[in-house]
Amino acid sequence: MKFRRAPVDEPEINLIPFIDVLLVVLIFLMLSTTYSRYTELKVNLPVADAEVAKTQTREIVLAVAADGRYSVNGTLVQGSGIDPLVTVLREATGGDTALPLIISADAMAAHQSVINAMDAARRVGLHQLTFATQQGRGGNRH
Repeated sequence: MKFRRAPVDEPEINLIPFIDVLLVVLIFLMLSTTYSRYTELKVNLPVADAEVAKTQTREIVLAVAADGRYSVNGTLVQGSGIDPLVTVLREATGGDTALPLIISADAMAAHQSVINAMDAARRVGLHQLTFATQQGRGGNRH
């Protein structure tokens, strides 16, 4: 008796018919597809025209130097701390707390100096704060 199995031939995979079918499909797609090139797209962007409201032309500019000194509307604040700054801000507002305050700090100014300026503005009652940063001496505002 023979208990050995007969050798099984390895299955053969013939890829040539598969490649032929792929080429036929590729040729069909190339012939049936149309290509077009758009040189530019026309986009209509929204436009808003509004007159600038001139209700508030006054503003207070509080500059913070790199060494921690303050200047309100170009006038140097004498003394250190928050109390002299509060006094000068009250004089600059003239009792009008609706004026916007621009805090323009040097890029090298300490964060505590800006926080002190914000605290002084809160004590005076100024709530419209805008921040600007200046790079070095005579730098650009950001």
